[in-house]
Amino acid sequence: MKRKIAVTGLGVISPVGNSIDSFWPALLRGESGAGPVTHFDASQLESRIAAEVKGFDPGLWMDRKESRKMALFSQYAVAAAVQAWRDAGFDDAGEKLASAGHDREKTAICLGNGIGGLEIFQESYSKLLESGPDRMPPMTVPLMIANEAAANVAMRLGVQGPAFTQVTACSSGTDAIGQAIDLLRSGRVDLAIAGGTEAAITVFAMGGFCRLKALTTRCNDDPQKASRPFDKDRDGFLIGEGAGILILEDYDKAVARGARIYALAAGYGATCDAYHLTAPSPEGIQGARALALALADAGLSPSEVGYYNAHGTSTQLNDPTETLMIKKTFGDAVKKLKISSTKSMLGHSLGATGAIEAIVCVKAIETGDLPPTINLSNPDLEAGCDLDYIPNKMIHHPIGAALSASLGFGGHNGALAFRRA
Repeated sequence: MKRKIAVTGLGVISPVGNSIDSFWPALLRGESGAGPVTHFDASQLESRIAAEVKGFDPGLWMDRKESRKMALFSQYAVAAAVQAWRDAGFDDAGEKLASAGHDREKTAICLGNGIGGLEIFQESYSKLLESGPDRMPPMTVPLMIANEAAANVAMRLGVQGPAFTQVTACSSGTDAIGQAIDLLRSGRVDLAIAGGTEAAITVFAMGGFCRLKALTTRCNDDPQKASRPFDKDRDGFLIGEGAGILILEDYDKAVARGARIYALAAGYGATCDAYHLTAPSPEGIQGARALALALADAGLSPSEVGYYNAHGTSTQLNDPTETLMIKKTFGDAVKKLKISSTKSMLGHSLGATGAIEAIVCVKAIETGDLPPTINLSNPDLEAGCDLDYIPNKMIHHPIGAALSASLGFGGHNGALAFRRA
């Protein structure tokens, strides 16, 4: 028998809210976090819009002096982790952790990140070119590297178990949660802080994605209409940012301490297309296999899943390929499956996206409310996008289980299954 894994805490930093209490209602209302880029002057780029985090104040969750020693992706991770930690009923001093029968040394951190402190790299490289290596900031490397978010979370919460960083492009957050599930089941740890973080809205990243022709460019003057998953008029993804953190815990320990249990983290599957650096395999075979592996790991049949949170990037290649994946996996049960892409509102936050979307699945199970795919006015039927993507308005539809998938550059496919406790 596999150990049951409970979700007992949630935290989020996002383009539509910097707490679960603001994030979730905004999604259900169909609010878009898109707008003109404000982090830098984007006037020379083909794509000049993004889903930026707004009103972020690191001082709410960490010492301001310490926050200045972190890249933005680390700040987002720490903020979301502190939220989730407190939501799970633990205190910053760790006294409640010990009284609940948990050990700092058996608490893991598993974070996903696609790029790291890109703004730090950009600023330091500019100094190098302008003034030479002696003028580069001395903390360039410690602030920039991808593992520093996990390290900063560990220091902030005093957690001394393994602290891992998954870097599998857009599947990073999903794979980090999957890794945490495996660690908990193995008995190596009893508690895990798991999720993803990203802050890549920089001229370097957006310039690179523009050169790939990956970003949306059609709606620079109407940003909230830009992300259009499964719509015939989609023209690329809208870059986003943020962090999502879940507290995962041995179920028996969670019950024993009287924790609120949102859902069970029940299954994980991962595959690789081995096909192309940036494009998904058009037949979706390995993506579908990742979904099937997650279902099997959770002991779920396709007919038991009520909601699927789609990767749904609003790109020409992803949306029909993912739809094909879903059809291969669910068979006849696909006719009753409710699907939405919250990237229509949040944009694509790269390494953080799978973790934020895992939170959406957990909240959908808890509340029975399913968020919409906004901007879906003309489904791309010619490309096979003919499923129920919950267009434009949320629905109330109680479910017992939900599935989420993330598909990353390099052919990385990750899937998570959650079910009612």
